[in-house]
Amino acid sequence: MDLELLKKCEAVANQWASDPVFDADTQAAVKEMLAKEDKTDLVDSFYQTLEFGTGGLRGIMGAGTNRMNIYTVGAATQGLANYLNMNFKDLPQISVVVGHDCRNNSRLYAETVADIFSANGIKVYLFDDLRPTPEVSFGIRYLGCQAGVNITASHNPREYNGYKAYWDDGAQVLAPHDKGIIDEVNKVKYADIKFKGNKDLIQIIGEEVDKVYLDMIQGISIDPEVIKRQHDLKIVYSPLHGAGMYLIPRSIKQWGFDDVYCVKEQMVKDGNFPTVVSPNPEYAEALTLALKLAKEIDADIVMASDPDADRVGMACKDDKGEWILINGNQTALIFLYYIIKNRIACGKMKGNEFVVKTIVTTELIKSIADKNHIEMADVYTGFKWIAREIKINEGKKQYIGGGEESYGFLAQDFVRDKDAVSACSLLAEICAWAKDQGKTLYEVLMEIYMEYGFSYNKAINVVKPGKSGADEIKAMMENFRSNPPKELDGSKVVLTKDFKTLKATDAEGNVCDINMPEPSNVLQYFTADGTKVSVRPSGTEPKIKFYVEAPGTLKSPADYKQAVAEAEKKVDAIAKSLGI
Repeated sequence: MDLELLKKCEAVANQWASDPVFDADTQAAVKEMLAKEDKTDLVDSFYQTLEFGTGGLRGIMGAGTNRMNIYTVGAATQGLANYLNMNFKDLPQISVVVGHDCRNNSRLYAETVADIFSANGIKVYLFDDLRPTPEVSFGIRYLGCQAGVNITASHNPREYNGYKAYWDDGAQVLAPHDKGIIDEVNKVKYADIKFKGNKDLIQIIGEEVDKVYLDMIQGISIDPEVIKRQHDLKIVYSPLHGAGMYLIPRSIKQWGFDDVYCVKEQMVKDGNFPTVVSPNPEYAEALTLALKLAKEIDADIVMASDPDADRVGMACKDDKGEWILINGNQTALIFLYYIIKNRIACGKMKGNEFVVKTIVTTELIKSIADKNHIEMADVYTGFKWIAREIKINEGKKQYIGGGEESYGFLAQDFVRDKDAVSACSLLAEICAWAKDQGKTLYEVLMEIYMEYGFSYNKAINVVKPGKSGADEIKAMMENFRSNPPKELDGSKVVLTKDFKTLKATDAEGNVCDINMPEPSNVLQYFTADGTKVSVRPSGTEPKIKFYVEAPGTLKSPADYKQAVAEAEKKVDAIAKSLGI
């Protein structure tokens, strides 16, 4: 262990253990870490200050500068309050929305945030209980607020919590405000935080916002008639103990579906997520109970939302009647295929529509957009970039949908973040539309592949926790940047994109600029056979992510499993080429 680093961590920890600004429980927890012979926890808790990044905060809960607690949350809020008071000083009353999910300490942190804002003269609309992240985004716009905060760590493991900051357009903060807020947060000392709230400036909200939000979501239904014909579609839903439990079943029923079966064991608010290993609808394990219920009742569709109800995972029956998971890329494909095809069929297209995907999401979306003469924008990972495209084109072009491979989709522009409430409702309609034609969602997916081509996508996560892990991830990115692969699984790399330098280099060494709003630590490799590999460190978890898209051949739906198996072999060979 680096003795210099340990010394520095012990100095900061001793300050936390003795300074009266910190409460007794916090001091006791720090003293316990200091007393331990193994200093790993101490170093991980104090080696840095939990960074307030462009998306806010996310980290493990506990005492320390690198942990989520009322002091790190408080510093973030005090900095944001200072920035709001500087930027909107001419307004008679600055206001914000504050929400939270089901996680341990989420209500405590949300109330702490509300107190600090109000102590700084800012009016707070605080939700009465947990709510979906997209409803916080909606509430900012609906209530005419200047910012918002949602306390959530999304789909991270149970020991995490987080802090998402939003601006007045309902989107997560972008330039120049992101850097401005970060600068203000970094200036805050713990003694500066105004914890004592002004109750006169805190207004509790709930049903009055829920109703408007749900009514507007109902308005995005493309074909209500098909729902009337298939109102008895059997839908299994799980909120995975999180914020979707109140609004998602209600929304699906409001759209006209009668048979919504909720997984009872997971309709319980619990930040320990007792029925799953990880509350992530990407993982098959998280859907175990939902699939069990689906088999018992012979359901048509299974869907689950993550703890803050912004992402949706789904499963449907294949051609043999076996339940299979539909991944995030396939989900985005199905949504956009249905929206474009049925808006055309219903005469709803005006010619100024556009869709958005992220650069690591399947290129088949571009094929669908191009073939239907719909404009498509490619943006960085993170829904704030999709929200940015909506804002740029507001009043000029019509946004009709956007998605990313990590199970997020947004079908409307009155929310500016991914939205599982509307996604689950629209997914039920798509399933009803398929059933109305005697098809399953699986068969719709096969139709997409047959019409637009087949490719296989896989995300490979290499987890590297703690300080040593962060250093390793940095070294890996530097190595890929300075020694890019020449070939992947025998296919020549014909184009390399480095979004940190915003330069693209072809196989002959020709360099051109990449048109993106700002640099980002992402690398992409494109090969002669159509393979795409993207590499980026996660912004929210201690991992480096590799996204591989391998093209394949699908002569008929009957060959799908064989095509997937061949593509999986190719992805394994590519991973080997990359040394992962």
